[in-house]
Amino acid sequence: MAKSPQQDKPQLKRKPGRPAKNAEQAKPDLDTLTSLYKDMLLIRRFEEKAGQLYGMGQIGGFCHLYIGQEAVVVGMQSVAEKDDTVVTSYRDHGHMLACGMDARGVMAELTGREGGYSRGKGGSMHMFSREKKFFGGHGIVGAQVPIGTGLAFAHRYNDSKSVSMTYLGDGAVNQGQVYESFNMAALWELPVIFIIENNQYGMGTSVTRAAAGSTLADRGKAYGIPGMQVDGMDVLAVRAAGAEAIAHCRDGKGPFILEMQTYRYRGHSMSDPAKYRTREEVDAMRKQHDPIDHLKELMIKEGADESQFKEIDASVKAVVADSATFAQESPLPDEAELWTDILIADTLIEGAAE
Repeated sequence: MAKSPQQDKPQLKRKPGRPAKNAEQAKPDLDTLTSLYKDMLLIRRFEEKAGQLYGMGQIGGFCHLYIGQEAVVVGMQSVAEKDDTVVTSYRDHGHMLACGMDARGVMAELTGREGGYSRGKGGSMHMFSREKKFFGGHGIVGAQVPIGTGLAFAHRYNDSKSVSMTYLGDGAVNQGQVYESFNMAALWELPVIFIIENNQYGMGTSVTRAAAGSTLADRGKAYGIPGMQVDGMDVLAVRAAGAEAIAHCRDGKGPFILEMQTYRYRGHSMSDPAKYRTREEVDAMRKQHDPIDHLKELMIKEGADESQFKEIDASVKAVVADSATFAQESPLPDEAELWTDILIADTLIEGAAE
């Protein structure tokens, strides 16, 4: 029997999940709160500008915005260490910025310019930074999960204490390669955190229609992987859960699954009109659960004043405006770039020619 539109609507009430053991991570000082706020606001303003440039025709191809989900990657990266690796899907601009990648290089890549991280050849979904330990957004649904598991294998093989932060969406958790990765990670006790960003919709399909079971955090139970459901709209809840998961992995106890219950305010991509949900649903999420507004309220209680927020907003807008100017002024790649960074197997090409 077909489900009604009302049944397809995601739950607006958040399940708190079990408390993290690292309780001190949940109550950082005002300086730390301010840093988290700046990082989330940078992602929000950057993505808004990217949306504008896409509308102006300066960004081609696909463009998946992260607006609404900022607390997930900012909270997780705030408790990571510099040698921890990150890999994610195509909704990746926020992850790049949270890893410390320069806004100029990210925006230049989005616009296909020479000054971009992949010299204008990767675009929105395919830029990397070995320096920042960011191993890419990936355009194939779920394809980054085996890569993240491989990074974790490398960490263990090299006897390091680093952790692989492997981000995926609720639409990817039903892919077969995800469960192959779960099995391998559990079997070899690999230090990987599978961070499921459950934004309630896989493209236009509600998670309640696509995923069986009560929670995605339990998807690793068959392999003995512990999981936790987290309020992904609360950066401090994410931070506390992330600290616990990272400690678990660093202690050599194997993988961990975090289901971040979050929400994207825009469509699946810039070409998605998002008619599968109501304006009232989106407005309710913005008003009741916005991660940036929530943190701002907490900072005010801790002594921050409005002048500080105005200063932060001005500085963030300046960074974003500068990144857009840099991208627009950066030249297009030379045509010769088409033939760089390509691995060619001569024998295979000759065989095909015959």
